Amino acid sequence: MENIEFWKMNGSGNDFVLIDNSDWKVSEKDMSSLVKGICRRRESVGADGVIFVVKSMKYDFAWRFFNADGGEAEMCGNGSRCVARFASLKGIAGNSMTFETLAGPISAEVNGMIVKVLMPVPSGLKMNIDVPLKSGRIKADFINTGVPHTVVHVKDLENHPVFVEGREIRHHSLFSPAGTNANFINVRNPNYIEVRTYERGVEDETLACGTGSIASALTANARGMAASPVTIRTRGGEELTIYFEKAGDTFTRVWLEGGTSIACKGRLHEEAV
Repeated sequence: MENIEFWKMNGSGNDFVLIDNSDWKVSEKDMSSLVKGICRRRESVGADGVIFVVKSMKYDFAWRFFNADGGEAEMCGNGSRCVARFASLKGIAGNSMTFETLAGPISAEVNGMIVKVLMPVPSGLKMNIDVPLKSGRIKADFINTGVPHTVVHVKDLENHPVFVEGREIRHHSLFSPAGTNANFINVRNPNYIEVRTYERGVEDETLACGTGSIASALTANARGMAASPVTIRTRGGEELTIYFEKAGDTFTRVWLEGGTSIACKGRLHEEAV
């Protein structure tokens, strides 16, 4: 374990452990258990997820992204911004790059601490879904922005029961078997949205979610309530900017932009797991 170097980075409130695994110090079979061990808060490094950078035959590099529960996920917007800056600083790629994910290739542009990524083409847009909950029936929108997201409009975002309602939506039979992330939003004006997100895999509310911010902006646009670019204020107080184009009912060239920061660099100790 002492040979495994890691960086801890933050993308608008989402924190990640990043490991250059191009030499496969961490074997594929050990990835999930390592992730569950080091993501424990107060007991280990603590993070929303872990990103392993590996080699790619087609692009600058590939990633393996795991949520804190040890489950591998297709995509993470804020994680993609962090890994792009990590790759640039480590000399794995230049300031403009393309990397491989389970959701498809992602292009990124690094400008100091600010990183802008071109996301996968969204799919599966469904509007006004009737969702029966324990507290009553609600209307929600759905879109896959690399991972599945449900979006609910609420009036009092600050006091909304995000954890309780988010957990119920996340495991709802309407979104099985994959489940869904749950976003609760308040559209302040066509270019400014506040959002709180319950994240699948983290199984809790997080301070920010890049793909959830995108889902919030796009579904609000589909309702005629938002227009590109959209500033998203996250639970952590930081802001992300979503740019997108639209051809008919199809969203194209969706960009996510925001800040990143490096918290620390170090080597894992065997007791971290």
